[in-house]
Amino acid sequence: MKTAAFLRIIGFAIFGFLFLHYIGTTGEASIFIEKPWLWGAFGILMLIYIAGEVCITALSSILYRSLKPEKQAKYDEDLALAKENQFSWIKTTYKNLLGTKPVEEEGEIVLDHNYDGIRELDNKLPPWWVYGFYATIIFAIVYMVRYHVFDGTDQIEEYQIALAEAKIEIEDYKKTAKDLVDINTVVRLTEASDINAGEAIFTGNCVACHKVGGGGGIGPNLTDDHWILGGGIKNVFEVISEGGRAGKGMVSWKAELKPAEMAQVASYVLSLHGTNPADAKEPEGEIWVDPSAPVEEVEVNVKDDKEVEVMIEDQPVTGDVVKKE
Repeated sequence: MKTAAFLRIIGFAIFGFLFLHYIGTTGEASIFIEKPWLWGAFGILMLIYIAGEVCITALSSILYRSLKPEKQAKYDEDLALAKENQFSWIKTTYKNLLGTKPVEEEGEIVLDHNYDGIRELDNKLPPWWVYGFYATIIFAIVYMVRYHVFDGTDQIEEYQIALAEAKIEIEDYKKTAKDLVDINTVVRLTEASDINAGEAIFTGNCVACHKVGGGGGIGPNLTDDHWILGGGIKNVFEVISEGGRAGKGMVSWKAELKPAEMAQVASYVLSLHGTNPADAKEPEGEIWVDPSAPVEEVEVNVKDDKEVEVMIEDQPVTGDVVKKE
């Protein structure tokens, strides 16, 4: 096969690969990774195309040999002329953009200046330079009217708009990217799938210290109202991620568990509240009341002029919350 045939085969292969990748890829991974069988289909397609090129080359060779010698000479002459003029339009366009005179016509633009035998030609500016200059003038006029007459959005405002849009896109991405969860964005999960996943992780990693059901062993009881380092999803998530008290608390799990998995475990731990498993460990720490929890029913008892006793009915506490005024 000729060089042109090889170039066509390579071009077809590149175009076919990019085309299949473009129309088939829907996510971050290539369609050839998501569906490896496409490599086979692509290979078969290439074999068919290569076979076509081979057949065309062979047929051309047979037809050429069937010609008489004078016809072959005429064919070779026409082929050489076609190759010579193949990219003639590029050469013509290039010469027109330069705007130069051929050497044999330079006598028409020579000036009277003579410096020790050196003559000066009155060449015109190249058309590409002239057109570029006119384009800059038109651009300057449009720019001035757009930004200085009609107060268009300048670069600083464009940057601020782009920055605001990027922040919105990041927040939207974080809503679906569970592994970007951190102490500031974690929320309690309530879906059964998340609770079950958290239970599986808890059973595989935490029962040695907290026992099955969270009743507590070496570690504290996770089912009562008392918390050593605070309750709630954020505190529990932080303890799982960073570890407990230095020297005697639980170790950090952020190297073994993904953020999404730690959120699932923390949500499962909170779901154990009030289950009262058998042989539960005595409470440790202090009673923790979620400051952001909704208050549905409040009972107020005035003891004297300076002290008010407030009972919050829907909070998981065993005593009264006392507020002094």
